[in-house]
Amino acid sequence: MKKIGLIGGMSWESSTLYYQIINRNIQEKLGGVHSAKSVLYSVDFNEIALLQKEGNWEKLAELMIEAAQTLEKAGVDFIVLCTNTMHKLSDAIENSISIPLVHIVDATAEKIKEQDFRKIGLLGTSFTMEQGFFKDRLLEKHQIETIIPNEQQRADIHRIIYNELVKGIIKDESRTIYLEIIKDLIKNGAEGIILGCTEIELLVTNHFTNAKLFNTAEIHAKKAVELSLE
Repeated sequence: MKKIGLIGGMSWESSTLYYQIINRNIQEKLGGVHSAKSVLYSVDFNEIALLQKEGNWEKLAELMIEAAQTLEKAGVDFIVLCTNTMHKLSDAIENSISIPLVHIVDATAEKIKEQDFRKIGLLGTSFTMEQGFFKDRLLEKHQIETIIPNEQQRADIHRIIYNELVKGIIKDESRTIYLEIIKDLIKNGAEGIILGCTEIELLVTNHFTNAKLFNTAEIHAKKAVELSLE
């Protein structure tokens, strides 16, 4: 079994999901009381969130590189960055280490392609929805077109993530907002929906919608299991 390096804490709510999914899947595949060999580097999300708000991506890159290099020194075989937004810095991270970084977009694209979907709706932080690092990689590397919500909807999604979900606060009225946005994306041609923030699955699941959901946290974590057992 290969050793998984996890960069977490963004937020710890979603990092908990990663840890659960990885270990449950290892146990399902290997039986007995098996669990994953892993090392978690957990950051202080308050520091990260403030730097994001300031647009200080240079300092954020330094913090992510420090985390990745620390994990590499700890002997992990590959790294999983347990957040969508910080994949904006994936190139900088990859260039700073000699072990693989498992990219969340590539793992998600594999699952989208299995459905033969070519147009997909994207929910996430405003950084993920509005900047190119997620959408451009989907299009240029995987030929998958992305549809994003309108400006007001994007603001609502971002607000709910940072004011509620990262704190583990789940509100029915916030779920209703997300479900209405999903309906609009489907109406506008989306064949499925990427839950492109690792906290969104705390709020939206297929218990509440018939839309085909691509939960990036679950997909990414299961990809880590697959690579660990290769």
